[in-house]
Amino acid sequence: MNASAAPIEVRLNLPRAEFEVQVDLALPARGITVLFGPSGSGKTTVLRCVAGLERARTARVVVDGAVWQDEAAGVFLPTHRRPLGYVFQEASLFDHLDVRANLRYGLRRVRDPGAEATLAQAVELLGIGSLLGRGTQQLSGGERQRVAIARALAMSPRLLLLDEPLAALDASRRQDILPWLERLRDELSIPMLYITHSADELARLADHLVVLACGRVRAAGPVQEVLSAIDSPLVMGEDTGALLHGTLAERDARWQLARVDFPGGSVWLRDSGVPVSRSVRLRVLARDVSLTTAQPQHTSIQNHFPGVIDAIVPDSHPSQVLVRLRCADSLLLARITGRALDALQLAPGQPVWVQVKSVALVQ
Repeated sequence: MNASAAPIEVRLNLPRAEFEVQVDLALPARGITVLFGPSGSGKTTVLRCVAGLERARTARVVVDGAVWQDEAAGVFLPTHRRPLGYVFQEASLFDHLDVRANLRYGLRRVRDPGAEATLAQAVELLGIGSLLGRGTQQLSGGERQRVAIARALAMSPRLLLLDEPLAALDASRRQDILPWLERLRDELSIPMLYITHSADELARLADHLVVLACGRVRAAGPVQEVLSAIDSPLVMGEDTGALLHGTLAERDARWQLARVDFPGGSVWLRDSGVPVSRSVRLRVLARDVSLTTAQPQHTSIQNHFPGVIDAIVPDSHPSQVLVRLRCADSLLLARITGRALDALQLAPGQPVWVQVKSVALVQ
């Protein structure tokens, strides 16, 4: 399951009833690229075109150096000749077969001599070894999706496509399966294109982010950059915020807290049992960040550190503004009122103290 360092090329032009899908992307050959946007924005159409399930009028799709489609050159590989795995919202398992038979069903189509080892690796990575003898009717929703993902990986794909794989699960089952998806991202070199409407899934899984609206790419790049770009068209309402990469540095047994250090500061948060020295992601919502022009004292807010105002733009409501803050090499967003902006006389380039009321550990 090795992927080339060459980027994945996806160039599509496909008329639809409501709009024309037009994308031109160079995507990383490793990690998870999340396609994000409102319903009907063209996300699934892009995935189906990459899979060869729909044929764009003009298109070029190149994965791992292999040309899957190039209309200008008259190349179009049908789906069964594209080395990919596709995971849908519903697991779509064969109910007359047990888990083991479901996983082995597609192996006869795989010419890779390492297919058996690949399947064994997928079973181990997804923790489904104990399920192999079960009928599919005995599986929970989360277990069914883990089996579906393993079945897709058993095909030795060069690319894994996941179309809202957790959408049909309740919140508890989604939390059960997210760690397995993180493990696939961290331990496999295979690239993944992942569609979701969930800001939580995006923050937890994405390495690269593509924002779509009306069939067009509105923003694309590393997830931290796209989320912290306040001139970006990515509008997430109450979910607007930034991602920080840090290291769990200390655990305080007395207060059941953990300290995470990141480039530019550190924050205390509820101890969830993550080991010391583990790399983690933090999600900080703009609504949970406040600003002061003097170092805070005698405050219940425990997380505060210096920063510099990088940019200020109007927010979606005229009473508020979004402020982007640079704290050493890290970026944060704060949502404050225009009245506070005026009272504090805040401006780009001004040093401030950043107060973080709440932070979520998402990895």
